[in-house]
Order: sequence, then structure tokens, then C-alpha cells
Amino acid sequence: MRPEYFRWGLRLALAIALSSLLGCEQQPREQPLQYRPAPTSAGVVVYRFAIHPLHNPEKLFQAYQPLVDWLNRGLPGVRIELEASRDYQAYEQKIERREPDFLLPNPWQTLQAIRLGYHVVAMAGDADDFRGLFIVRRDSTIRRPADLKGKVVSYPSPTALAAAVMPQYYLYSQGIDVRKDIQNNYVGSQESSIMNVYLGQSAAGATWPPPWRLFQKDHPREAAQLQVLWQTPPLVNNSVMVRNDVPADIAGLFKRKLLDLASSREGSLVLASMQTSGFYESDDASYDRVRDYVARFERDVRPVQEK
Repeated sequence: MRPEYFRWGLRLALAIALSSLLGCEQQPREQPLQYRPAPTSAGVVVYRFAIHPLHNPEKLFQAYQPLVDWLNRGLPGVRIELEASRDYQAYEQKIERREPDFLLPNPWQTLQAIRLGYHVVAMAGDADDFRGLFIVRRDSTIRRPADLKGKVVSYPSPTALAAAVMPQYYLYSQGIDVRKDIQNNYVGSQESSIMNVYLGQSAAGATWPPPWRLFQKDHPREAAQLQVLWQTPPLVNNSVMVRNDVPADIAGLFKRKLLDLASSREGSLVLASMQTSGFYESDDASYDRVRDYVARFERDVRPVQEK
């Protein structure tokens, strides 16, 4: 590694380590969350809206709090509160316990939530935007999938559909046995997957378009040393879901607010903060193709939920 890369890498590595330590230190002091709708002293009913770990919690709040503010201005007598999770596993445990009232999960998590009594009310973003990306350094010698044999590839989580499952299925289609030919490193977040490549800790990192666009915006100097080498075919984008015991009038108004978002200048700014084009009509049946895709992946590659 050239000296300037080493200096930048060391500085960023120290920052990441410090951030991780601070996160671990603060986590036990978090207050227990109230999940069931409960009236506040002002008579307002509070609902939790849990977004899957598209970003680290700080960036997720920056990206999605404008959406929650928009929803709250159009839901009288109701307050939506945004909820982040430290990683994919923590988020999926919340779904298993039916804790949040509203969800924005990835398509695989959507299938798990349908089983537990949540229902799809919208799709978040264009289907064409839901694809896996392989990020490498511009000075990398990787040119074709076979060049990854014996090397490390980073991903956010084994259950990240666009950023792990779809990239691994792409490698399988190119003749790579992802359980034997490469070392898979699940690093907890989209940004960490990209940063592992920048720091030279992985030969390639998997992510998907919205986190990559945000990384380019927030870290232009580092992003300039990286490039997208391969892309997977698209599938279907993340869903928005409502738990089946949320009152129908609240669920219906929530859905209409989402679908109307792109029709105003203010709403367009909210979408821009999320790096999302809009919300679109969808339902549970729209995700049947994901079930078929996952079945093929588990037959050919590995279980989505690695033990």
C-alpha cells in the first residue's frame, strides 16, 4: 500500500474503532422502547417505525427522520417514532417478536414478516434500484470473478439480500463456490463493507445503490479511489409494512401519505434525503418472486440465515 493510502487508512481505522467503542459504551444506557401503541399525556398515540440497517443508526436518522416528520404532519392524533437497529440480527429479532408497528425491511425480511402477521402496503424505491454492487479499489488487480479466489469479500450481513445474497448468487453463476473459494466477511453495515475495501481489508465489498450513493456524497475523497466493478440483475425493492393489529384507518392514511410523497416539492426533498425515488403500490403477493429467488439461492449456495 502506498504511504498516502496508509496514512488515510490509519486515520479512518482509528475513527472507526473509536466510533465502535463509543457505540458499545453507550448502548447499555439506552432506555427500553415502548412498542405497543400508547397514548401520551397529550392523548397522542405513539407508533414505532423500524427501518432495517440501511446505514449506521446516526446516518439512518439523518436520512429517514424527514420522512417521519412528514408522516406526523398528516396523521392527526398519532405520532410516529423512528427506530434504528444496531445490525441486521437485532432488527430481525424485533420482527420475530412483532414489536414495531411499521416496518421498512428488505425483501427477505419482508417474507419473514408476512409469516408473522405484517402486510405490505408499499414498495420503497424503484425495483431496478435493488441490485447488488461489487466495489473494488481503482488500483485493484481484480478483473473477473475468478480473480477473487482465495481473497476476502465483505458484506453487511448474511441476510442482506441486495448486498450479500444477490452478490453471492452472482458469483455462483460465474463459477465461484462462495463457501470454499473465497473468505466471506460479514461486517455489520453497508458503509463498513465499503470501508473494508478502501482500507484494503477486503478485495471486494458488496453493497447496493442507495448506500453507495450516500458514501460518494459523504466521503467523496475516499469514494474517488473506489469503483463499481460488477452489478447483479435487479429484483424487487424494500417494502413498507404494517402490523395487522394497527387500526385500518391509521394504516390507510399512512399508506396514502407515502404514495403521495413525490407529488410535492417538500416530499421530493424528503425522498432525496433517503436517496429514494418514491414509494409505489405493492402488496404481499409482489414478493412471491423473492420467495422463489431465495429458494434457488438456498438450494445452490447456502442458507440465508447462516448458523
